[in-house]
Amino acid sequence: MKNLSYLFIGVLFGIVMTKSEAISWYRIQEMFRFQHIHMYGIIGIAVILGALMHYWMKKNHFKNAAGEEVLFADKPKNYIAALAGGSLFGLGWAMTGACPGPLYVLLGHGYAVIAVIILSALVGTFTYGLVRKFLPH
Repeated sequence: MKNLSYLFIGVLFGIVMTKSEAISWYRIQEMFRFQHIHMYGIIGIAVILGALMHYWMKKNHFKNAAGEEVLFADKPKNYIAALAGGSLFGLGWAMTGACPGPLYVLLGHGYAVIAVIILSALVGTFTYGLVRKFLPH
């Protein structure tokens, strides 16, 4: 039954991404060319909702699927790592025309070439896991 709720949330996410045009390569290119505010509006709403959810989860001692309380630890601020990681993320986003979440929505829409990008992201994540201990954090 729990898996059905995850499936429902995934389908809802796909519908929202599709209807908001967040999976549109043209919308993403407009954003990176500063030609239209559409994607900035979507991202802004996501940031505001994320901040509100974060506050709500902290205030109500939210529990994860395993029944454990979700803890929010302060992390040391490493601006160089954030700048490098954000730049790489943005470069990948601009090159592929999609950020990680909508990749699965695009695959669901039948764009099979997106599987190559998803596989590349998984290989990159695995590689990071292997070299993480050698990187400055």
